[in-house]
Amino acid sequence: MFPFWGNTCYGSEPISRKAGLERKLKFLIWMRDDLESRLAGINASIETIRQQIERSDSAA
Repeated sequence: MFPFWGNTCYGSEPISRKAGLERKLKFLIWMRDDLESRLAGINASIETIRQQIERSDSAA
């Protein structure tokens, strides 16, 4: 998905302001959801490394 906010190449008629805003909202929600899933993966990796460090400290 790529935000062609006012692009009319998909049809001959220009899109309405409401349709443009709805398209923009859909794109921004998609971006937020994608970033949230990436952040969850990063947070899980950070927690795993912290646990590994704690285990190595307690074993030493």
